[in-house]
Amino acid sequence: FTRRVMTREAAREFFGNLGEELKVSRLDDIPDGEEISIFSHGQFDDLCRGPHVQRTDQIGAFKLTESAGAYWRGDESNPMLQRIYGTAFSSKQELEAHLAQLEEARQRDHRRVGVDLELFHIDPISPGSPFYLPKGMVVYNGLIDFIRSLYPKYGYAEVMTPQILRTDLFKTSGHYELFKDDMFILEGDDGEELAVKPMNCPGHCHLFSLRKHSYRELPIRYAEFSRLHRNERSGTLTGLSRVRSMAQDDAHIFCQPDQVEAELDSFFEMTREVWEALGIDCTEMSVATRPDGFVGEVEDWDRATEQLLGAIERAGYPRQTKLGEGAFYGPKVECDFRDVMGRPWTLATVQIDVSMPARFGLRYVGQDDQPHQPAMIHRAILGSLERFMALYIEMTAGDFPFWLVPVQAIVLPIGERHLDYAQRLAARFGAAGIRVECDDRSEKLGFKIREAELKKIPLMLVVGDQEQENKTVMPRWRHGKKGGDEAIEVDALIASLVEGIRERRIQMQR
Repeated sequence: FTRRVMTREAAREFFGNLGEELKVSRLDDIPDGEEISIFSHGQFDDLCRGPHVQRTDQIGAFKLTESAGAYWRGDESNPMLQRIYGTAFSSKQELEAHLAQLEEARQRDHRRVGVDLELFHIDPISPGSPFYLPKGMVVYNGLIDFIRSLYPKYGYAEVMTPQILRTDLFKTSGHYELFKDDMFILEGDDGEELAVKPMNCPGHCHLFSLRKHSYRELPIRYAEFSRLHRNERSGTLTGLSRVRSMAQDDAHIFCQPDQVEAELDSFFEMTREVWEALGIDCTEMSVATRPDGFVGEVEDWDRATEQLLGAIERAGYPRQTKLGEGAFYGPKVECDFRDVMGRPWTLATVQIDVSMPARFGLRYVGQDDQPHQPAMIHRAILGSLERFMALYIEMTAGDFPFWLVPVQAIVLPIGERHLDYAQRLAARFGAAGIRVECDDRSEKLGFKIREAELKKIPLMLVVGDQEQENKTVMPRWRHGKKGGDEAIEVDALIASLVEGIRERRIQMQR
């Protein structure tokens, strides 16, 4: 490679003569005073900052991995370009290891697994809004029901706010000014401007403002699962991980300033309980600090940031920061999880809001009978349920915990003469609250077992002459060896499974 530095005018003339109009356009993106460098190899010339290797023989191994169409600058009104992806490593061994990791990620891709396991469907008839299939709804509702079951323990009250609201609410919160282009804006019959809500926090602030509150009532913890809609650009939509329609395990806490630390500690305790039940190891935590364009006072930001750092430390994690990555209304803790490619994704978040209580004029009556402004905390443990499902499907490859898996057991009759007993057996398991199917097809047992394994069904109940005669069942677990050569009493197995579901065990006793 050879490197040349040109003036902006010379570079414009150089690429103009080559007919490279898009590279001429790119020159306008380079700030004044920044060096403009061009790299050449043979007859190929490119506008690039570099650095590059000196010679192509310094590349030990490379592979072109895929190609795809992409609109220039991500704008659908611009020309479609062809984007070619490739990767290079210093050795063939490193390349092969990377390609193996890519293949593992491809096998776990939630868009592929979601189709194979009949969880959801993405359709151009509604871009960015998934269709959930029955088995996907079991997982979706299972996550919501789990979070909801913890609310009494941690003192949350569930609410529901309207889907469509006057934009005045979002102007008060500050979201309208910053995120109007990401909102679905409607016009009412009387010409008033309405918006499909993209977040819950302004509605929860409005709820708090509807009546007077005493310090004795605080903390007040509002939780909500209702759907949110954000006008994401069509070119960015990806499966469940980037959507326009979503729900969050969203909650907002209004408390006295001296209650903030206890609420943060409670958040980490609840988060640990959720992660344990889901088998998640999420140990990277950091505080995203004051960004450009923040609102509020610097001293409030500094105090809130220190409170969050202290909460991380009390929870047993090192104090880390992400400089300038906080929300415009306050710093936040981000709990990061790494996917199979080692990429970080933020799951749980907790934020101290230094803006909205003042914007909405929120007050409570203190012990001194005077009005005081409450502290406000935003928190989510799973975050967007759609994005969480995408990450969790890829983390587990669709091999969900026993309590969450769509089909927990399947009865496999060996022959037609065992069918009646198999169906009665399935009915008994279903009556106990176990999600069960009965494969009554006239296929060989080995074929049925293979299909059940591909569907990630954890427990296969084989029924033959001995089981039918003794009114027992032969359990065969998808992971590990089958349950021995001994048949098991049906009631004993049902009791064991029901207990495992109630305790939300990741895997049952093999």
